[in-house]
Amino acid sequence: MRIVAVADTHLFHEELAVPEGDVFVHCGDMCRAGTREELVRAAAWIASLPHETKIVVPGNHDWFFAEQESAARTLMGPTVTVLLDSGATIEGVRFWGSPWQPEFNDWAFNLPRGRALAEKWALIPNGTDVLVTHGPPEGIGDRSTTGGRQGCRDLLERVKIVRPLVHLYGHIHEDGGAWPIDGTVFANVTTWECERAPTVVDVRDGKVSVVSAPPRKRV
Repeated sequence: MRIVAVADTHLFHEELAVPEGDVFVHCGDMCRAGTREELVRAAAWIASLPHETKIVVPGNHDWFFAEQESAARTLMGPTVTVLLDSGATIEGVRFWGSPWQPEFNDWAFNLPRGRALAEKWALIPNGTDVLVTHGPPEGIGDRSTTGGRQGCRDLLERVKIVRPLVHLYGHIHEDGGAWPIDGTVFANVTTWECERAPTVVDVRDGKVSVVSAPPRKRV
């Protein structure tokens, strides 16, 4: 299974060259202000992609999902699987998606650090192969030029327990890349408003290989 993953397109998607693959994953921030009209544009782009399976986890800019989830799901159309603290199994590979991140300005899907976030991460089931979140875990692809490390410690602790084959996320534009650590490939797949190319990984026979992960920008 070849997975093509992006995040933080923010409506710059027309500038993005998306490689071929089996599964397209968007890790959130399709929109800017997060209005219905913006989501319509993003949904049309995703629908136009040739990938057989398409998975979306909303991000902090995707307000329409936070305010009108049912209507937002309808806008995405029947060919897109939306994961909001939920999972899907595709050709035997188990995906789980969650949109939350530690409080970050006054955006959607914010929760305070500590118990509130830990309760969301506790929902991630054992046996997850591909974990998709909007925000990063602490210390891995989470370095911001404006506020230091932004990742979530409780997310990292849950990943250490679940041990997915790959953890895909975005949110922090400045720290894209891929890092194999203790059996999990962590990948910040941000495209930084499409200045950075998508990330491509292969999942096969219980193993992950990184096909393409453009280097992070210096921070």
